[in-house]
Amino acid sequence: MAIKRKTEPAAGRAAVTAWLDGEADRRQITTAVRFTLEELADVTPGHAVEVRVPPAGAVQCVEGPQHTRGTPPNVIETDPQTWLELVTGQLSWDEGVAQGRVLASGERANIAQWLPLQATRRRPSA
Repeated sequence: MAIKRKTEPAAGRAAVTAWLDGEADRRQITTAVRFTLEELADVTPGHAVEVRVPPAGAVQCVEGPQHTRGTPPNVIETDPQTWLELVTGQLSWDEGVAQGRVLASGERANIAQWLPLQATRRRPSA
């Protein structure tokens, strides 16, 4: 089942490109983060892991046991800069965790296999 998107994919890709080019303003960074969070949830649907990138957004993803109340048992939290570095392949999961830039708790809180996200890859210029 596809997730309900709040971010138009074309706008999301444009925001990621602006970030990659070093030209993104705060609004575009927020759009890029929200778009990539939605992409992650689309690639790995589920409710076992909550990925938080405050203040931009959060999603639940990864198949497995679903929590219904309180803090989920599997949580990933990072800042927008680190998140965008992870999803674009500029930072590996292991490096982010080792540097303390990614906080991950719970046995399912490792999303390395889905990073970088395919949607963040640059398309060839026409």
